[in-house]
Amino acid sequence: MKSFLTLLLALISVSCVQKNKTDLNIEKTKPPFVWEAANVYFLLTDRFNNGDKSNDINFNRTEKTGKLRGFEGGDIKGVTQKVKEGYFTDLGINAIWMTPIVEQIHGGTNEGTGLSYGFHGYWTRDWTNLDPNFGTKEDLHELIDEAHKRGIRILLDAVINHTGPVTDKDPVWPSDWVRTEPQCDYKSYETTTTCTLVKNLPDIRTESNEAVSLPQQLVDKWKQEGRYEKELAELNEFFKRTGYPKAPRFYIIKWLTDYITEFGIDGYRVDTVKHTEEYVWQEFKKECDYAFAEYKKNNPEKVLDDNQFYLVGEVYNYGISAAKAFDFGDKKVNYFDNAFNSLINFETKWNAAQMPMEEMFKKYSNLLEDDLKGFGVLNYLSSHDDGQPFDPNREKPFETATKLLLCPGASQVYYGDESARSLVIEGTVGDATLRSFMNWEVVQNDSRTKEILNHWQKLGQFRANHPAIGAGIHQMITQKPYVFYRSYKKEDFNDIVVIGLDLPKGEKTLDVSKVFNDGDLLFDSYSNQKIKVKKGVIKVDSDYNVVLIEKE
Repeated sequence: MKSFLTLLLALISVSCVQKNKTDLNIEKTKPPFVWEAANVYFLLTDRFNNGDKSNDINFNRTEKTGKLRGFEGGDIKGVTQKVKEGYFTDLGINAIWMTPIVEQIHGGTNEGTGLSYGFHGYWTRDWTNLDPNFGTKEDLHELIDEAHKRGIRILLDAVINHTGPVTDKDPVWPSDWVRTEPQCDYKSYETTTTCTLVKNLPDIRTESNEAVSLPQQLVDKWKQEGRYEKELAELNEFFKRTGYPKAPRFYIIKWLTDYITEFGIDGYRVDTVKHTEEYVWQEFKKECDYAFAEYKKNNPEKVLDDNQFYLVGEVYNYGISAAKAFDFGDKKVNYFDNAFNSLINFETKWNAAQMPMEEMFKKYSNLLEDDLKGFGVLNYLSSHDDGQPFDPNREKPFETATKLLLCPGASQVYYGDESARSLVIEGTVGDATLRSFMNWEVVQNDSRTKEILNHWQKLGQFRANHPAIGAGIHQMITQKPYVFYRSYKKEDFNDIVVIGLDLPKGEKTLDVSKVFNDGDLLFDSYSNQKIKVKKGVIKVDSDYNVVLIEKE
């Protein structure tokens, strides 16, 4: 009897030890969120999902527009709906970037494209208010809360460079706020910054340090809405705290950073960066950091982690090969130091089309570990205003996912990449062809689309679970078959994965001796099976030509 009790106690002890060890492993291996490795989903708020049909028409925006040039009903509630359904989680998305949601011009313009409304969000009328077509402040609070519950960050889109166009409903801002000429010719630094981007897009005088009064149209609007005194008091408090002159850019910086302190957004994608003086972005970062610290101090229960506020900039035509220096021809500018954590990488689509994967992956890894150490790039293969995407007709959706989601750096999934939403729409003019409504019906009903989506989901989830993919060091193991590993270390967190691509279907043998030890238990996340290392190799029997190997 005594022997039996001893044995029983021993078994219980081992069981408890094993349970505790497992619990410790789960805690220890929970991946930290790393912005340099983020998987960002970029959507046009108006074109993703209509969660509230009651807000589809506002400000009498009822005139007939050019094709895909008007509001189509997408809103913040629609994004929240998909967050709750787990759509983003299933895709391995850990950050969502939405086009601007501030109040847009009420009228429309016709610049040879047919009538256009500000559905895209880049034609600001009032930075302090949400456009009712997109939703309410309550809607935004709910979206951020629901996203944060699932470990998903929210990026809003910041525009400081310009107001919306002038229309019969939208008067030009005062001349001490904006310039209406000359139009940029992009031949030098000055003719890229001190000018209007295009015709009828008033340019904010961001270089000015002269104090200006509020535009009368804002004063009248706020008085009508019953919030003039409140807005004025907040502005006075901001300028008193900072000591900034009441120059145009500082008003806008104040208005944009309010979204941090009020809602707890996690970052900004910043529009038209190179069209604004670089010191403006250093000032913007300073105030964003202050606002984020204030939010965390005032809302300790809502703090996700110790990541800083994230700024990713759109420096049009910046490529990773340039490292930190963007060349205007007559001047080179570093937008990273003291400003941006990351820049959008306009080069990825060309590299993906012209370079073997190993050459591309190695190049990106080396640059991110050397010249760009401590910073990042946001890679994309299609976007809302790039008329030459990697695969416009969606003939290569599997290849697109593989090259984008496994590339070192952060990844930008453009809405519909994962569902092969066509980027060639008959009857459209210009960038409207890139901006059709999300193809939900096809996602739900088409078997081919479901296969494509499944591939994006597997790669996306693996990426989200392993910061090594985006932020780790890349090392090829074998060229044929193409097998490589990525390794990442942050404090006591170690992450290492092995990935095989273009492999034969059926049984495949991979050399993992450089990474794992004999007897190690591994898991192929793509085919969902356990594997054991024997004599430095693993054998995977699956119907797929991809393996995603992690430690069991």
